[in-house]
Amino acid sequence: MNLRQIGIITGEAGSTLSNTQPVPWWSFTKTVLAGAALVLVDRGRLELDTPDGPHGYTLRHLLQHTAGLRDYGCVPEYHESVTAGREPWSRDELLRRSNSHELLFRPGGSWAYSNIGYLFVREIIERVLALDVNEALSRLVFQPLGIEDVFVATTRADMRSIPWPHERSYHPGWVYHGLAIGPPSAAACLLHGLLFADLLSDTLKLEMAKPLSLGGPMPGRPAVDPSYGLGLMLDPVGQLGRVLGHTGQGPGSTSAVYSFADLPEPRTLAAFAPDDHIETQGVLEQHLHTLASDHRYP
Repeated sequence: MNLRQIGIITGEAGSTLSNTQPVPWWSFTKTVLAGAALVLVDRGRLELDTPDGPHGYTLRHLLQHTAGLRDYGCVPEYHESVTAGREPWSRDELLRRSNSHELLFRPGGSWAYSNIGYLFVREIIERVLALDVNEALSRLVFQPLGIEDVFVATTRADMRSIPWPHERSYHPGWVYHGLAIGPPSAAACLLHGLLFADLLSDTLKLEMAKPLSLGGPMPGRPAVDPSYGLGLMLDPVGQLGRVLGHTGQGPGSTSAVYSFADLPEPRTLAAFAPDDHIETQGVLEQHLHTLASDHRYP
């Protein structure tokens, strides 16, 4: 895949040369939600390991995708409706169509990626603060880290600032945990702040980055030991040391935001491309690895 042809735009924490165009963060929004939830844990407003609800999963299970919840990405009608440009289903309709009441496994017994789990994380945050997700994330994460020009899109009109025409008619309500939109540099700065600033206690930073191995290398992806933490995809033994962040993908584009924590000076970079082929995730991840090891960039 030709990187120039797919039009990658990048950003780096601490760089003045980063692109300022707003782009959809897709599943990197999960990292934002995880950070906000862990701030509430630090403040004593939430418990990380206290079972809640009839299924007995914990906040840790939700953040780590070990709750046993299903994923609406596996529902054919979901993709058909998105492609047809229909209005998003209601929350209850989504859960019904996804058979979310039936767990795939007992909480903590295995791992299964679940967007529904992060819908529940969003709802927990909103319920505890009695605020909508935009105000909650602003107070818990964006403002404390000095992150500007980022918001959770709620209408098609919110997508009109995206530089890629294909996505300007997309309804962000189809991303049920919320779709953050902002510059690549803001995504990099946010991740860098979660990992290295004082927003979270050292104890919770360690918990967030504690790896659950997903079973070995994946074709086309640079991770040596692909793992998941709390809202973080990570590789604890990468070629450049620990790599922590998140990749995301939606109709029309792909995102990747990663921090290379064990470099002599940690670097956190973001890359976005107007291409949603599955292999683009690995292309962007490898692109960030290359940039992180190249001291001529930025």
